[in-house]
Amino acid sequence: MARILVIEDEPDLGSLLEYNLKADGHEVVLAGTGAAGMRALRERPPDLVLLDLMLPDVSGADVARALKTEPSLKRVAFIMVTARGEESDRVKGLELGADDYVVKPFSVKELLLRVKNVLRRREGSGSAPGQLSAGEIALDADRHEVKVGGKPVALTALEFRLLKLFLERPGRVQTRETLLSDVWGIEADVTTRTVDTHIKRLREKLGPAGDRIETLRGVGYKLEG
Repeated sequence: MARILVIEDEPDLGSLLEYNLKADGHEVVLAGTGAAGMRALRERPPDLVLLDLMLPDVSGADVARALKTEPSLKRVAFIMVTARGEESDRVKGLELGADDYVVKPFSVKELLLRVKNVLRRREGSGSAPGQLSAGEIALDADRHEVKVGGKPVALTALEFRLLKLFLERPGRVQTRETLLSDVWGIEADVTTRTVDTHIKRLREKLGPAGDRIETLRGVGYKLEG
């Protein structure tokens, strides 16, 4: 069972999601505005947020940025649930750090499956092997910690999974499609911008050690062993 926060301003849809998520065994908290959602997040961070992009007060994008930047919220996974289904909207949502992106109207069964997949990946991000390293980069999956040269580096949940995958596959080329599938857990038409943006941010946070993640033009990326 997971604790799931639903930030949705349509009461009927919020109630529908609450009913089905509870039937699936989860604890559910409903928030009808972005501000209410932020209060719920800070009072008790959930395992997962279902986040509407278009809210009447604080935008879903602002909530997503808080999830990415506030230290107490960085491990919270979130799925964008929105009527905005254009490619540019999906790119924006994934670049904001969303673990998945669901367009309204949607199948409740499909959404529940996506919730299950995101929660499974979240649990898997802390699974064995516990200790991974390359040069000055050290990742402790059990503690969900990353250090470079012995100094802690704060990564979002997505960045952590991305680095963990590279460390598990040193020297192996990872295409953008592979990264979207294995890190995001989605098959998407949107590839280059989303993956490249996250690689860029990960490199910046790792500092000079980030140069270990090599770009193979026209192919993908690989980590120097």
